[in-house]
Amino acid sequence: MLTLTQALYDQIVEHARKDHPDEACGVVAGPAGTGRPERFIPMLNAARSPTFYEFDSKDLLKLYRELDDRDEEPVIVYHSHTATEAYPSRTDVTYANEPGAHYVLVSTADTDGLGEFQFRSYRIVDGVITEEEVQVVAGY
Repeated sequence: MLTLTQALYDQIVEHARKDHPDEACGVVAGPAGTGRPERFIPMLNAARSPTFYEFDSKDLLKLYRELDDRDEEPVIVYHSHTATEAYPSRTDVTYANEPGAHYVLVSTADTDGLGEFQFRSYRIVDGVITEEEVQVVAGY
């Protein structure tokens, strides 16, 4: 199960909505070994695409150096889908190289606000997708 604060949930959703119609992407880091998401890190979608996301290689290198310096790890890796449901694509599975991370997908396909906004989390290990429950809490 993924447990995250309402504030982090809101930040991820806001980023996804702000970058629509392009896919948004980013990371939520936490202290190494705790599995607790704490620090929201929005990233630039270098592909600037409504159907694809890509972390900029320089930004990603900078991020991992910063995580090492702060003794943190990526707890959540998130991105949005702008025209489809919040379920990992084959490309998403290929990119899933953090076996300990929660992979969050936010669907912004319903832009008129009348339908259900999707926020879903998965574990992706060795190409196997397992959806998990999301618990939003006021604080830790």
